[in-house]
Amino acid sequence: MMEAAMYRYWSDLQPELLGLVLKHLPSLSDRVRLRAVCRTWRSNSMLQPLPLPFPWLTLPDGTFLSIPGSEIHRIPVPEGACCQGSIDNWLFLIDNGNVCSLMNPFSKTALELPNLVAVWEREIRYHSDRKPIFYKLVVPSPLDSSPHSPVVALIMDDGCFHTLCISQPPIATASLRDNKDPRLFLSDVVFFNGKLYAWGCFGQLFIVDLDNDCAISSISCIIDSLGDIGGTPQHLSIAEEYMVKRYLVECGAKLLLVARWFRCTPRSTSYDVFEHKRTAAFQVFEADLQSSPGRWRKGSELGGHALFLGQHGSKCLPAVECSGYNEDCIYFMCDYVWPTSSANPLCDSGVYSMRDGTITPLMSEAAAAPLQRVGQWRPTWFFPPQAV
Repeated sequence: MMEAAMYRYWSDLQPELLGLVLKHLPSLSDRVRLRAVCRTWRSNSMLQPLPLPFPWLTLPDGTFLSIPGSEIHRIPVPEGACCQGSIDNWLFLIDNGNVCSLMNPFSKTALELPNLVAVWEREIRYHSDRKPIFYKLVVPSPLDSSPHSPVVALIMDDGCFHTLCISQPPIATASLRDNKDPRLFLSDVVFFNGKLYAWGCFGQLFIVDLDNDCAISSISCIIDSLGDIGGTPQHLSIAEEYMVKRYLVECGAKLLLVARWFRCTPRSTSYDVFEHKRTAAFQVFEADLQSSPGRWRKGSELGGHALFLGQHGSKCLPAVECSGYNEDCIYFMCDYVWPTSSANPLCDSGVYSMRDGTITPLMSEAAAAPLQRVGQWRPTWFFPPQAV
């Protein structure tokens, strides 16, 4: 009897022990391999409450990079479609005919969107050879549970003006181009507590009210400037040149403005300087919406969350509920260059600790080396589901 107990099959592993193993696997691909061992492990693993796996990065050639396992994954998408952004585990795709859609590549569910390129072109009042260079899409509630949710898209071109498109897919219900009002030079949008907020490049925070038909009913400024917190971080050298990009982020019950500071090597053209930026520091500010007037207050932590930052979409998650995430850290990658400038989203990537101000590599140099890939996809965070 003792000999039989010593040689029990792996399939007899207690479900509780299997769950402990799964909780220590931050990579989705490792979890899939574990489930593939046998039918018993697969069925038992599906019953385990698991933390969210680590997100993937979309690469320019249409593949996905697993973080931190550095594995390359391929998921079929419609022929001719390119990923231009994401919302959680949904890809924002545009095909050769400018047909726009959101697609969950795991469930194969697709949501038709209005032609955002046509919306952008309709708002142009003069002839121009400019074109959209990136999009950010936001929704008030998760698409998996609210497939009929309105979708808001911020379209940025390679000129001076940006376009905001409100849609009840597949119909565009309203649009706004900021050349109609210089104050509305919008560079980011986010839904917070069910309301749409927009960040203006001159320091203003706007709230955009939508009516029942998803049309813009009013736009009001609730914070009119950065105030006394808009200066360069004190620890950065005054002998160097810096640029800053700011992001609106929902984090727990807070609306945050995250400033990402870049150390630049001076170049002859504005295009070249994008190629030589390197992230030097971050600042986090919390919107105080209860005071009158509203104001930004400097923050020193993320309330135990991990923030994945990107211009196509940012996501903040409680680190304790996720696998391998670090608390009060900002995960970032290179998604700010022009589409033809760089094929490696890891060329300026890392993990910034809010607690001590240090930046550590997102992945090892060995993992980053093979990522010199070409293609039309834009780098963005992609969050696969817990179980596949």
